[in-house]
Amino acid sequence: MALLRPRTVVLVSGAALLARRALRRRIARSPLWPLPALPEPISGHAKRRTTSARRLLITGRTVVADGVVQLRLEGAGLPRWEPGAHLELVLPSGLVRPYSLCGDPEDTGAYTVAARLVEDGRGGSREVHEQLRVGREIEVRGPRNRFPLTEAGSYVFVVGGIGITPVLPMLRVLAASGADWRLLYGGRSRGSLPFLDEIEWLGADAGRVTVVAQDEAGHPDVAAALTGLAPGTAVYCCGPGPLMDAVAAALPAGHPLHLERFSAATGEAAGPGSGAFEVELRRTGRTVPVAAGQSVLAAVRAAAPQVAYSCEQGFCGTCQQRVLEGEIDHRDDLLTDDERADSMLICVSRCRGGRLVLDL
Repeated sequence: MALLRPRTVVLVSGAALLARRALRRRIARSPLWPLPALPEPISGHAKRRTTSARRLLITGRTVVADGVVQLRLEGAGLPRWEPGAHLELVLPSGLVRPYSLCGDPEDTGAYTVAARLVEDGRGGSREVHEQLRVGREIEVRGPRNRFPLTEAGSYVFVVGGIGITPVLPMLRVLAASGADWRLLYGGRSRGSLPFLDEIEWLGADAGRVTVVAQDEAGHPDVAAALTGLAPGTAVYCCGPGPLMDAVAAALPAGHPLHLERFSAATGEAAGPGSGAFEVELRRTGRTVPVAAGQSVLAAVRAAAPQVAYSCEQGFCGTCQQRVLEGEIDHRDDLLTDDERADSMLICVSRCRGGRLVLDL
């Protein structure tokens, strides 16, 4: 029997080689099976998959403020991350939601995230609160960082509620280094502000932290916080859309503004590209019309229902697609400048002309 094993291996290998050759010939002959015989597709966020998905075990669940839970997700040999990074959680329903990492970047055995329950949201936060319990495994993607801590002479942070999660690791780094920083931290009440005790401790030595609870003092004075900034001061903001809009409006010229937005931008005016247009799906050979009040995602999924999506608000990146032709009207705050050159989030972004061609 031992003499037959090499022959068996040769026969099996030969059969596999012939099958692969037959498959390539079939694809070359038929442009519709299984997809047009074009170059290797890179649509659907290949650029974003810089780190592989992995399954982590939930080993800790702590209530850190009213309506806010913190989860500890353990695994072996996890990639290190920099302050400002976030993790994408694939929830039990299949929804994908990003949550900022708020633990220790040097801890390669666990990631820590925190989520606020949004009662009138689209269901993601409710899944986190009701279904993600200690002992359950969850798939995660990342980490990725679109909100990095840059070098600056000084820093001002304006944060609302759960927006503190990406900022907290930054404050730890700056406090340890002796950097010049200030924080304006607002929310509905002191009980709703996550990690408040640690934050006040970090800034206690120089009165760096100003806490404004709406039930005590109304809304924070954003303009006052941004008055008299030293040259080169970097301003960071994370929180509700109206807060970020207020910071952008009040920021003096010459100061870099860094925003982290996990919800759709507010106050978008209808501009170029808001009308109807058409989208060609190059690989499937179909062209679909996109009505003035319809998203590209909705139009495309009518023809290609397998296209992945999640948030439908332009902040998770699941629906990112490569654009082969046409001028994009970007309406997200997620993609980098390099990604914007040849891709778009089809749930919110549109066309500035009459036609787009997607690598689908």
